[in-house]
Formats: sequence, C-alpha cells, structure tokens
Amino acid sequence: MSLRRALFATATGLAVAATVCAQGIPDYEQPPVSYSATPANDAFAKLQQRLASGELTFAGSEKQILQAVLDAMGVPASSQILVFSKTSLQRGRIRPDRPRALYYSDTAYIGWVPGGLIEVVAIDPQLGPVFYAVDARSQPGGKPKIERDGDCLRCHGGSFVRDVPGVFIRSVFADDTGEPLLRHGTVVVDDETPFEQRWGGWYVTGYKGTAPHRGNVLSTERDNQLQFTPSTQRPDELSGFFATPEYLRPTSDVVALLIAEHQMAMQNSLTRANFMARKMTAYQHGLQTTFKETVTDEPAYDSVKSVFASAVQDVLDHLLFRKAAPLPTGVKGHADFRAAFARQTPRTASGLALKDLQLEDRLFAQRCSYLIYSDTFRGLPETLKVRILDRLQAVLTSRDPKDRYAYLPADEKQRIYAILIETHPDVKRRWSAKTGAAANTPSE
Repeated sequence: MSLRRALFATATGLAVAATVCAQGIPDYEQPPVSYSATPANDAFAKLQQRLASGELTFAGSEKQILQAVLDAMGVPASSQILVFSKTSLQRGRIRPDRPRALYYSDTAYIGWVPGGLIEVVAIDPQLGPVFYAVDARSQPGGKPKIERDGDCLRCHGGSFVRDVPGVFIRSVFADDTGEPLLRHGTVVVDDETPFEQRWGGWYVTGYKGTAPHRGNVLSTERDNQLQFTPSTQRPDELSGFFATPEYLRPTSDVVALLIAEHQMAMQNSLTRANFMARKMTAYQHGLQTTFKETVTDEPAYDSVKSVFASAVQDVLDHLLFRKAAPLPTGVKGHADFRAAFARQTPRTASGLALKDLQLEDRLFAQRCSYLIYSDTFRGLPETLKVRILDRLQAVLTSRDPKDRYAYLPADEKQRIYAILIETHPDVKRRWSAKTGAAANTPSE
C-alpha cells in the first residue's frame, strides 16, 4: 500500500474512533456489529418462540419454573455455583444467607435469587452473550414476561471485559451483608488468576486441599483496614451457611467454578476476535471502494493484517491455556457435575476428548479448549478462522523449544492433534486440504 493510502487509512481510523468515543457509544453498537439493534439468534431466542406459540409453558413454584428453564435450555442443575456478594443485577436480594445461584452449559448461563427474576445469558454465534430478564412470578397462562436486558451492559458491556459484551466472574471481599469492600480490590477471574485470589464472595464445595482461597468467608474493616482470614472449612455441602432447601442443590461446586472461569474468558476472546475481524473487514471494504480496488475479505492492508494477527494470538493463548495458573491438590468436585459436563462431547474412537479432566496441577488432561467446537468458534469470519486453524496446526506439529506454546509436551500435542482431526469437521477439512493429514501427523 502506498504512503498516501497508509496515511489516509490511519487518519480515517482515528477519525472514526474519535467520533465514537466522543459520542460515548461503544464500538460494538456501531456497524457492522450493531449489537443491540441486531435480532438475536441464540437458543433462548428460539425458546421464546416456543413460549409464544404455547408449545412450552412454565408453571409451578419458583424452583419448578427455574428447573423447567434449565431443562429447556439443556443446562444441568449440578452446575450450580453460588455467589453471596452484591455484584449483579439483583444485588438488593443477595446476601450471605440468600446467595445468587448460577447454572451454565457450554452455550448459556442462568442466574436466580429466591423471590427474584431468572436471568439468562445465551451465547449468540455472532453477537456473543445476549442478556435476558425473565419474570415468571404471577404471570398468567404460564407465559413469563421476557425482556432483552440492556441494563446488564453497564457492567457486562466493557466495564470489566475489554471492548465487548462479556461474561465474567469477580472475586471481591464481601462483608456480612454481602456488600463488596471495593476499596480493597476486586479481581476478574480467568485461567491466569492465582488460586489464592479466587472466589471472594462465593461459596465453594468439593475442595479438600490445604492451599487457601477466598471463598466461604466474610470480610470486615477496622480503622479502614481489611480484616480477612481465609477459611479453613472444606465443605461438601452448605447447610451450615444458609437454608439450602431453597435451592436446587446444596452445593457450589469447585470444578464447576473452575470450568466456568475458563469458559467465560475463552468466550470473551472469541467474541472480541469476531468483532475485530468484522470491523476491520468492513473498514477495508470502505477503503477498497474509495480507491476503486477489488473488494476482498482477505486482509490487504498492514493495519488490517496486524489486527487479525493480534486476534489469532489472543484466541490461541486462551485456547491453549497459556499462562494458566497451576491448581493445587485436593480439587475434587461432585461426580454429578463431572458426568454432566462430559456428556455429549466429541470423542475419538479410543475415547479421548477435550473435556477430559485432570484436576491435578491443571484443569484438563488436554490443554485445548472444548469451545473450539462451539458455534461461536465455527461461526468466526472464515478469513480469521483459517488463520487460527493454521497457527494451531503449526503449534501442534512444532518441536521448537522457543515456540510460544513450548510448555505443551510432545505427547499432549499429539493427543490434541489426534482428537481434533478425528472429531472437528473444520479442522479435518482445513488440515487435510492444506498439507495432507497423514503427512503432518506429529511423529513419536
């Protein structure tokens, strides 16, 4: 690209960014994403159609309606995790003796506090997380009031997740009312968060180790100084903390917490990569039209190539658990959740899957995220997705000790490669077409 065009491209990008910033409108609310203005195509949007037609109704007690929503969305009750800090939409209802329950699957999160709304976050392949509020209380005919909830974006639209609508777990110091003592810090938890900083304001069951974490304990202040001592309790259930019969389960599973933290960070990376690629492709189309060049999706300008390269690296870093904090011994969790999590996952003929848990030193036996199978990943712009798959193939066949992902031993790379090329249609098609699967299978 000529110097004139490079300068024009830079000036145009800065002008657009300045205009958006001045208006106080997030990038994702602008074309080509237009997040709030775009109709959602997620699983819950489809569920709404069944409710509207009368094919599906919700009736009974709050717990019964909650269970019906979980069943309809394919979300296991065994995924229940419980937060008692006032750090979400229904903060006025949340307290240590009435925590907020969160349930999830690979594609949805369901939140609920007794006496309150059911909150739904469904993952749309193109929009990322879409937020809904469900009021099933005293609604006639079993047809709950459902609204796409833009208020959630005040926190989930960039305050804690960079530049995109996101999902996340926070660790805070919470007092005996559940109020977070924010002057003493807050942590958005992901794979890299040290174990000892996790779960402030959360209940935790199924952990039997000695390494401390911040769960299961309240904090106080004295003379503006934090008073906090990690709990030594290692409960299997939570009846000693609050009235558990109000909830679907008496647990807040440690394995469910760990997997949710990975899944949310991975999802946010995919959402960000999707939005960046679409934005830069639209930007390139505009320049190519202006300069009467052939309009292409393939990155043509250095600035566009740079953004694509950054997105590829961010996705690969999350996908391959780069810089993931080690786990201590004693992470056990509940068998019900482990079984539910492993259900309906792609497996090789020999029985290997990316959802196989290790729970010793690291979360998974194979450090490649199962969200590579997700509709979000498979729906990435093709020009971005093929770059991710090509780089992933290079990583898994590399034996260079200086490679960015050299922390993955050869045998683990071999297992990941074998699982993906056998179970992932996009991988098999791309890698086989690119160089021939047999020729590039990692050697012993």
